Amino acid sequence: MAVTSSSPEPGVVTDSPTYNTQHDDEKHMGKEGSVPRPLDDSHSGSDSDEPFHKDAQAGVQDIEVTTTVWSKSALIFAYVWIWVIYFVDTMQQGATGSLTPWVTSAFQQHSLTPTVNIMSSIIGGVSRLTLAKILDVVGRPTGYLITIILTTLGLVLMAACNGVEMYAAAQVFFWVGYNGLGFCLGVFIADTSSLRNRGLMFAYANSPYIITTWLAGPISEAFLNGPGWRWGFGVFCIITPVFTLPLWVLFTHYLRVAKARGLVPERKSGRNALQTFMHYAREFDAIGLLLLSAGLSIFLLAFNLAPLQAKQWESPLAICFIVFGILLLVAFAVWERWFAPVTFIPYDLLLERTVVGACLLAATLFVSFYIWNSYFSSFLQAVNGLTVTEASYVRQIYSIGSCLFAIPVGFAIRYTGRFKWIALYFGMPLTMLGAGLMIQFRQPDVNIGYIIMCQIFIAFAGGALVICQQVAVMAVASHQHVAVVLAIENMFSSIGGAIGLTVSSAIWQHVFPRALAKNLPEEELANLTTIYGDLGTQISYPIGSPTRIAIQDSYGEAVRYMLIAATSVLVLGFVGVAIWRDVKIKDKKQVKGTVI
Repeated sequence: MAVTSSSPEPGVVTDSPTYNTQHDDEKHMGKEGSVPRPLDDSHSGSDSDEPFHKDAQAGVQDIEVTTTVWSKSALIFAYVWIWVIYFVDTMQQGATGSLTPWVTSAFQQHSLTPTVNIMSSIIGGVSRLTLAKILDVVGRPTGYLITIILTTLGLVLMAACNGVEMYAAAQVFFWVGYNGLGFCLGVFIADTSSLRNRGLMFAYANSPYIITTWLAGPISEAFLNGPGWRWGFGVFCIITPVFTLPLWVLFTHYLRVAKARGLVPERKSGRNALQTFMHYAREFDAIGLLLLSAGLSIFLLAFNLAPLQAKQWESPLAICFIVFGILLLVAFAVWERWFAPVTFIPYDLLLERTVVGACLLAATLFVSFYIWNSYFSSFLQAVNGLTVTEASYVRQIYSIGSCLFAIPVGFAIRYTGRFKWIALYFGMPLTMLGAGLMIQFRQPDVNIGYIIMCQIFIAFAGGALVICQQVAVMAVASHQHVAVVLAIENMFSSIGGAIGLTVSSAIWQHVFPRALAKNLPEEELANLTTIYGDLGTQISYPIGSPTRIAIQDSYGEAVRYMLIAATSVLVLGFVGVAIWRDVKIKDKKQVKGTVI
């Protein structure tokens, strides 16, 4: 990893965001925060000798002056510690996530569990949008500290909970904090790495998954067999802040150094309380943020709650959620285009073809993944006869393979200075090949080795595509908008995941019970409902028995439809990648100071 200094000097070519966002360029600016025109890929702006972008919001200016005053050893320590934080957090999330069934069982109350998971997942995902503005307006260290507090608070509440309701509230705090923590680390990496090295640094930061995937199960089992599930949460109440706070101390210290040297501009507002509130509401684009967050939450909640309704998608609740969600999202677009004094994200950047393509790819990959992955563990146990542990190892191939292969992809981007070719000619064909082959191989009487081969193909392709789409959205944005475009990309991933889960559930509910009714021996038809709804009953029949063969054939029929849908939707991923700009990032400078 090469540590470089991109401190601005007179006449030095600096980052060339595809967009010029200088607020004082009255000739091109219609209003503050809007972006008038895209520039071609060869465009480079010339920086002044200022240590920060004058047009950027306070949080971006602060991180830019921070990186100009810290040492190379501090930068190296920051990246080592980011890896440690990812290691601790992924281990903690995996271990405590396995304890959830035992928590609900302890209170003998399962009814609220699905709602808990839905709400915590949606709120945790949407909260990144708010956090992105906190990082830009208030500052990176402040936003990071907030996520540490929320994560720790969630763990404390889970350790002390006295009912499923309290556990539900704790899950919301935890997921907002945990998702935000990972998002802040990603923004830190974007702030402190050059564009050519950023893909490699993202891959490096996610590499702990390769190790922690195998540790989570034994850790949770040790707590359950030892001091109990409460201590599983309690121990991480201490570990999480201990390992996450040093990075906050590092960034805060060097920001103070920059202030002591007079590099941070004076920000004495002279505003009263009401004026201060109005100022930050304007800077945060509070109305736009509220419309977007509410619209997205209601829209995603429809996908999760509709299958639980008696009339499913015909229920008034599902229809209202979809309609109102879409209306709020449309209202957000109208507000951003014509009324917002400071836009959440520049409207022209939101319509930039590379950003649109990357968001389309993110949504497509999650739609496809969740269609085929939702019942994958059940398939491995019921059809292939694997144990729970063996099935978990096969399912972990994607996590391990994608994180592992992202590293050579990062090197490829670094040395070629291009990312589009990797996604278009390698990532998309390989993921479509893996999904397409599973149509044939995820069937009864097929050797498990072929399924593993398909998983490896999809894992390697996923590692390439995720890195490329993240680099793509950042390559066409200025440093000011890096946090926001990453949040938007994550938002489309959440939408894709919700759609994928819904499609998978719909196929399962319509195909599997009908296939069972057709395939089961006549004497077992009375048990159809039990077999359909209980994996334990399915695997209780001996392999080779007529009933087990009927179950396996029924799985094969349902899974075939899922995989056809999962493979077909990937065509949209090709479209998304094809419309990217072929940006050469090798010589582009987006960030200031001593960076990787």
